[in-house]
Amino acid sequence: MSVIEVSGLRKSYGSLSAVDGVDLTINQGEIFALLGPNGAGKTTTVEILEGFRKRDAGAVSVLGVDPSTTGARSRQFRDRIGIVLQSTSDAGDLSVLETISHFSGYYSRPRNVHEVMEAVGLTSKSKALVRTLSGGQRRRLDVALGIIGSPELLFLDEPTTGFDPEARRSFWALIEGLRISGTTILLTTHYLDEAEALADRVAVINKGQIIEVSTPKELGGRATAMARVQWKINDERKEELTTNPTETVSRLASQFDGDIPELQITRPSLEDIYLSMIGGAE
Repeated sequence: MSVIEVSGLRKSYGSLSAVDGVDLTINQGEIFALLGPNGAGKTTTVEILEGFRKRDAGAVSVLGVDPSTTGARSRQFRDRIGIVLQSTSDAGDLSVLETISHFSGYYSRPRNVHEVMEAVGLTSKSKALVRTLSGGQRRRLDVALGIIGSPELLFLDEPTTGFDPEARRSFWALIEGLRISGTTILLTTHYLDEAEALADRVAVINKGQIIEVSTPKELGGRATAMARVQWKINDERKEELTTNPTETVSRLASQFDGDIPELQITRPSLEDIYLSMIGGAE
């Protein structure tokens, strides 16, 4: 069952088409990543879905509700979604515990405050004032406020910005747990390894248009792309592009009569495919 349906979505700012005919379907219980360079239209698209920005044309349904209508401003609808924005500002003189407890009062079925603090790694900072938190800790608080209401649908906009590698891995485990519980997640991220680790499907958007929607493994023909086989002979690095790396390795093994020196077999990474699709580095 689809949770988000988008058809022919358009949004312009003067002569600039920020979103130019986007079609999307996001299914219940999946993690869907929206990838694109700065200015590609992903933030505008997400803000329209969240109800923060009006569209110029197209049809949008979020949990069966048009986010531009008064129904999307009802408590019943807002109770069903969680939002983690790129940046937020709250009362810095409240503690972490006080902030999360305050936000929990907005929802009809909030999660346990202490469980949420533990899930985002802020238990040791429960009494700390928000203004004293580091950037990474502040981001964890943003995530806590996004999930405190037990949302059916969670919007995550660059959620791990400012996280160290260990914190990012812990966050990934948290997101996997939310998916297992049935939460649908729309994720925007600049971290390609994050999209590959978390997303069931990804969409690449550039210049306001969706280039492709696929799984991370199959995006841009990645699953069938030519493999690069590399090895060393007489201190010289050799390589061969092939659609059948097994055959190449078998041939090399017979030549070397055993182990192939410094053998490496690689296919294009998700980053390689992504950069080729958007036309190079951002």
